[in-house]
Amino acid sequence: MAQLRIGLVYGGRSREHEVSLASAASVISHLDPSKYEPVPIRIDRDGRWFFDHQPPTATSPEQIIKESSQGHDTVIDPRKPYPSGVNLTGSPTPLLSGLDLDVIFPVLHGPYGEDGTVQGLLEMADIPYVGAGVLASAVGTDKAFMKKLFGAKGLPQVLYMVVLERTWKADTSGVRTEVAKRLGLPVFVKPANLGSSVGISKVSSTEQLDAAIELAFAYDRKIIIEAAVPDARDIECAILGNDETEVSVPGEAIASREFYDYEAKYLDDSSELCIPAALDPATINQVRQFTTAAFHAIECSGMARVDFLIARATGQLFINEINTIPGFTTISMYAKLWAASGITYSELLDRLVQLALDRHAKKSELGKNMP
Repeated sequence: MAQLRIGLVYGGRSREHEVSLASAASVISHLDPSKYEPVPIRIDRDGRWFFDHQPPTATSPEQIIKESSQGHDTVIDPRKPYPSGVNLTGSPTPLLSGLDLDVIFPVLHGPYGEDGTVQGLLEMADIPYVGAGVLASAVGTDKAFMKKLFGAKGLPQVLYMVVLERTWKADTSGVRTEVAKRLGLPVFVKPANLGSSVGISKVSSTEQLDAAIELAFAYDRKIIIEAAVPDARDIECAILGNDETEVSVPGEAIASREFYDYEAKYLDDSSELCIPAALDPATINQVRQFTTAAFHAIECSGMARVDFLIARATGQLFINEINTIPGFTTISMYAKLWAASGITYSELLDRLVQLALDRHAKKSELGKNMP
């Protein structure tokens, strides 16, 4: 059986650039070399695409950045002049005039990668790719629209408000009043279109609210303000599939800080992951059912991680968000949840590649038998 050429797209313009680099190194090191030939395609912080001759082999983002070569300028060409729709610009030889790729594996987090933009480009170029399509990627990134769809499906959520930057500037005191009236304190303030807990603040007093809102608006024009769940437990669950899905055992993230923010997730190794989570059977069943419901609510495909909050005193469960391209290092929750559920990291990559090929093949058949 011939090797499949996997175009691994990583880096990107978002604030989650470093997370993507670490995920990409893990994916490349666990792709079975008898089945796959990885083709690294790096997006730098300015949005330029490069074909790296040497894939990232280091495990830390700092090492990857240091070792990464400039490579050749690369473009995804929707006109499909080559079988893969991927072209190297300015290439001096015909051998490097195109990359004949079988599948693209986006390992991009946040805006300009996880939000449907890259997925739309790949759809136009007609290249099979791992993970969610355009709609699910966009909705999975925009927490405001995500919450609307979760609400339409009857999934339990905390009380929240969506605030646009223009509304905040036009009526600052009105927003403050509305927060106090509808949500009370404490609250969490977060950008609507960013992941990895970047730009999130916990507000416990009215004096902290303005600064938290301004911080969130530094990352996005739209923000979410949510009522805090008292003494919350952070529960996460993984899902895999297209129309038919499998759901992992749930896990619990125990933060070393006040809440599970960016530092607790990626910089502080004293945070703890408990897999499986210590939950009663009824709650485990509910978490897994809500994970499936959330996945289908946004019409997701491929993979996702769904995050929940549980009030420790009452056991009340709330869905928090869905992540369509979760962190993908070997120590990330997504991979660990599947390992605890009987699927190794390399097997997980096999499944995701096959799901991408199946989804593309099924979509390619649409309309062929129309009269």
